[in-house]
Amino acid sequence: MIAKQRLPAKIVAIGDRSLLLGCPNIEHVPLERARTPGKLDPANGRYVLAVLDRAIRGCLGGEYDAIVTAPVQKSVINDAGIAFTGHTEYLAAAAHAPHVVMMLVGGGLRVALATTHLPLSEVSRSITREGLEQTLRVVDADLKKRFRIARPRILVAGLNPHSGESGHLGREDIEVIAPAVAAAAAAGIAASGPIPADTLFVPERLKAADCVLAMYHDQGLPVLKYASFGRGVNVTLGLPFVRTSVDHGTALDIAGTGKADPGSLLEALKLAIELSQAA
Repeated sequence: MIAKQRLPAKIVAIGDRSLLLGCPNIEHVPLERARTPGKLDPANGRYVLAVLDRAIRGCLGGEYDAIVTAPVQKSVINDAGIAFTGHTEYLAAAAHAPHVVMMLVGGGLRVALATTHLPLSEVSRSITREGLEQTLRVVDADLKKRFRIARPRILVAGLNPHSGESGHLGREDIEVIAPAVAAAAAAGIAASGPIPADTLFVPERLKAADCVLAMYHDQGLPVLKYASFGRGVNVTLGLPFVRTSVDHGTALDIAGTGKADPGSLLEALKLAIELSQAA
């Protein structure tokens, strides 16, 4: 279906040509071992990274304008003996980007994350004033540059219930988040918060926002995915090139059945084209 879409750009599919039948433009990267749909094989863990590396080289070298990634099964790469936490972190390291931010777009929402793929037990100590200030600068800069928003309005979620209830339910909101937001505002960024996450996403509040900054993955993304699952797009901010991706995982249970919905991939392609033209 994707290969038959008429899009205002040349789309190059990178991967083993046996997996990309029907695609008119293929950059062949061979599998390490023949695949079986729905069956994980650590022998192909390095193949996945080879595909990513080819795309990154193409963008850094000016050959490509953007990268659109399909979902990746992190476990099979780790089972191959390679430390891998996700596309976002891998792309940042490969592109030598000092600070990147994961943001999902869909359902009329933009939700960025202060932390990404971490166990919940590690979230609190991973949130620092310096890190939040960097994140707000990246979000503000890319919303201006790539989304053409002249003065982005960013709502910042609190970490704890009721943003800490004046310190009775945790002091991170008072001692870390609030000072970071104040520093960003003093630097000219239209950020406000911390706002309790349970009331941040009400429609009246969102009308006055261009983006929400959530403190952790499952604080912000369930709301966005409820509003747009299957049509949402993951965008990595802070890279020297455009990168978008789907809003879902690999769905191994339906691999090879023809039942997969390509809607999110198509939206990711369309947004990548739009963002690369704005840069």
